[in-house]
Amino acid sequence: MNRMIPSFTLLTALAAGTAAAADLAAAKPAAAVPSAIVSAEQAKAEHGKGYVFSTYFSGQTFGTQDALTGVAVIEPGQEIHPPHVHAEEEYLMVIEGSGVWSLHDKEIPAKAGDILYAAPWDSHGIRNTGKVPLKFVVMKWQSKGVPVPPQPEAAHQH
Repeated sequence: MNRMIPSFTLLTALAAGTAAAADLAAAKPAAAVPSAIVSAEQAKAEHGKGYVFSTYFSGQTFGTQDALTGVAVIEPGQEIHPPHVHAEEEYLMVIEGSGVWSLHDKEIPAKAGDILYAAPWDSHGIRNTGKVPLKFVVMKWQSKGVPVPPQPEAAHQH
């Protein structure tokens, strides 16, 4: 059976589609981080009390937003900040030194080669308890198209 679509309905649908496409085009997304190689000398260094944090990439990529990659060096007896929570997923990998991870308010020894994964809103952190600087790599992001999970009540305390 051949059905004819009334002209008014077809024109209305076309107009609505054109308007939606125009709205999408007008809302230009922020530019994604391009493929690149960033040297240690090019990374942006932030000096804090007892640490240096070097940012290599930040912003959004093809599949992520609020992305951050960097390398931190923490002096003995120091931490960048106390254990904390945030909506982004995060990996931390110790590449030199030793210290203590904090995950879900529990302390666990940290040494070179160890990796911590923190899911959204999970309390986490790292402190240098060794005698030499502790160096670790950070990769943190929020995936595009994945809703930010709501912050649990318990996470408001951190």
